[in-house]
Amino acid sequence: MVTVAVRRVNLTDRGRESLLDYIDRERFALLPNTAGCYTAEDAVRAARLGREAGLSEWVKLEVIGDEKTLYPDTAALVEATKLLVGEGFVVLPYTNDDVVVAKKLEAAGAAAVMPLGAPIGSGLGIQNPGNLALIREAISVPMIVDAGVGTASDAAVAMELGADGVLMNTAIAEARDPVKMAEAMKLAVESGRLAFEAGRMPRRRYASASSPPLDPGGVVGAGARR
Repeated sequence: MVTVAVRRVNLTDRGRESLLDYIDRERFALLPNTAGCYTAEDAVRAARLGREAGLSEWVKLEVIGDEKTLYPDTAALVEATKLLVGEGFVVLPYTNDDVVVAKKLEAAGAAAVMPLGAPIGSGLGIQNPGNLALIREAISVPMIVDAGVGTASDAAVAMELGADGVLMNTAIAEARDPVKMAEAMKLAVESGRLAFEAGRMPRRRYASASSPPLDPGGVVGAGARR
């Protein structure tokens, strides 16, 4: 899936070069997004334009509340989600890592909730893993970590916390070798998901021998001291 900012795509003059010319829509689904919108009204309008232009009825919903941090306006986000769901859109809202807001978005009809790991384009990694774990427990729709991933280990952490996917751009686009970084991200997402499904061993305060001193046959265990 490739997300495309509706406001950055020329929807009127199809003769001009466009990002859409380079996306094989037989292989990739488009996810229009409302990047650059600062009110619920603007975001809803952008989503409608994308659908009318034939992009998709899916939308990555962004309603920015602060220009410096690009944190979302969560009240406007919930409002826009309700409106768009009522119009038949499949809404995937970009939000902060707040469990209460995540639950409100699910109640509003969001098809997934997309909390940030860190501010957009920051590359800081997962700043509040505890919050993401709480969101995973609180909602039943998919959780997709959106924003803040800087390298493959960040993606793995997100998946180990129970994310169903990771949306990324800058971490790959600004890497010294974007192709290698994209491959690393793919592997990290796969390994992180496997680790989540496998279940992490419990954390312990003190050491614990990895095998008992003697097995039933009287042989010294590999992890025990002789």
